[in-house]
Amino acid sequence: MNQRGVALVTGSGKKRIGWHVASALAERGYNVVVHYRTSAREAEETADALRQRGVETMTLQADLSDETEVQSLFGEIRTRFDRLDVFVHCAGVWNKKPLEAVEAADVRHNFEANVLSTFLCARAAGLMMVRQENGGCIVTLGDWAVVRPYLDYPAYFASKGAIPTLTRCLAVELGTRNPRVRVNCVEPGPVMLPPDLPENERREAIAATLVQREGTPDHIARAVLALIDNDFIAGVSLPVDGGRAIFAGGK
Repeated sequence: MNQRGVALVTGSGKKRIGWHVASALAERGYNVVVHYRTSAREAEETADALRQRGVETMTLQADLSDETEVQSLFGEIRTRFDRLDVFVHCAGVWNKKPLEAVEAADVRHNFEANVLSTFLCARAAGLMMVRQENGGCIVTLGDWAVVRPYLDYPAYFASKGAIPTLTRCLAVELGTRNPRVRVNCVEPGPVMLPPDLPENERREAIAATLVQREGTPDHIARAVLALIDNDFIAGVSLPVDGGRAIFAGGK
């Protein structure tokens, strides 16, 4: 059996936050499972790059809002590695739509992609981990702005607002089964602003932080590593937002 730790990072095929988290975990010495939904080519390129660094890597495709596909994904991990030490759920959707245009289908889509997928995957990962003597660490992804939502993302924020509660619930459910299983949440701020974001909106987002600069996906990856390293943290939601959640000086 391979004795290196094993990490699964959902949404890690494309070069977004999940990709950076997967890279940081590989650097830390974990074997990595790269998950994707539609970006097969990018996922294989990511896996190849990790293999060149001496990391045992596999790519797995799944629609994470489909319970059957989630069960199959974790079944393949058990078959290949027979363990899972870290699970980071970076997959999700973030779509802009004004309140008047939001339909029931939009709300369902956001809840399925952001909440249901988190629940199904974290539950499956956690139930694997509770059977392991060393337990494991789960990190979900929320959003700093659930405490101070901005305009035109009502369906998205409604779904992301459930993640901190779900994180606490899973921390209790899994931690009482095995105290070495911990569940925490990272709440990103402006760490990867869209490339097509108008320059005035970019400046406003940066001005709204206490640190007066845009963050990077590496800040999220470092927060994930910190939560893995500190085994006395469980059930918390950590904003990584440059102080934006508490700062009233910007928009």
